[in-house]
Amino acid sequence: MKSLELEIFMCRSDNFGVLLHCPDSNLTAAIDAPELEPILSAAERRGWSLTHIFTTHHHGDHVEANLALKERFGCEIIGPRDEAVAIPGLDRAMGDGDSFEWGSHRVNVIETPGHTAGHICYHLPDSKLLFAADTLFALGCGRLFERPASDMWHSLQKLAVLPDETAVYFGHEYTLSNARFALTIDPDNARLRQRAAEIEALRAEGKFTIPTTIGLEKETNPFLRAADPSIRRGLLMESRTNEEVFAEIRKRKDNF
Repeated sequence: MKSLELEIFMCRSDNFGVLLHCPDSNLTAAIDAPELEPILSAAERRGWSLTHIFTTHHHGDHVEANLALKERFGCEIIGPRDEAVAIPGLDRAMGDGDSFEWGSHRVNVIETPGHTAGHICYHLPDSKLLFAADTLFALGCGRLFERPASDMWHSLQKLAVLPDETAVYFGHEYTLSNARFALTIDPDNARLRQRAAEIEALRAEGKFTIPTTIGLEKETNPFLRAADPSIRRGLLMESRTNEEVFAEIRKRKDNF
């Protein structure tokens, strides 16, 4: 079995575009469809024909190109069951615990409400890939638009139990801002300070910060570290629940 191939590129102002290609079956999936022209250019650059769109949630900057791509390629659009009415061109609705075969690979669906009510992530266990969109970012998590902080905390815990080596592809290039914020929450974390310096250097050179890994996020992402004693002390929340600590961190990021 050949390894899956990935093409990463920018869409809109800060959305990541991702094409996932299976050489064994010649299938190509776009992870969300933020903008038509960059997706077409990436597919042409690689010589791939789009067969699927894996939609994570209904926000316009993730579904804008759904219908145009479907008209051009006849691709199948898979997306979240709980947002089915809001996903343009949806063919197959998926919910938590569902899985499907994509070429020679199994794709597991993980429901992660928080950013939106029905947000889903796509996990390919054999390839150790997670497409987390706007649930989990490098050093961050999505804003809470449709579900409370407690829901997002529990959604993030579903991702945190995946193998540490799982590569995480996320929806936006927010990492530099996230790193600067993370240092205000977890300033004594030496691994975070090292990572923040690496991110500053990458962005100064115009390089992407994608992907991250589950293991790295557990070490450095404050949104996964609400149980950490030093973070709790710094927030004066040593006796509060993990959900309450997470909610405070999210509120501070909203105002950062």
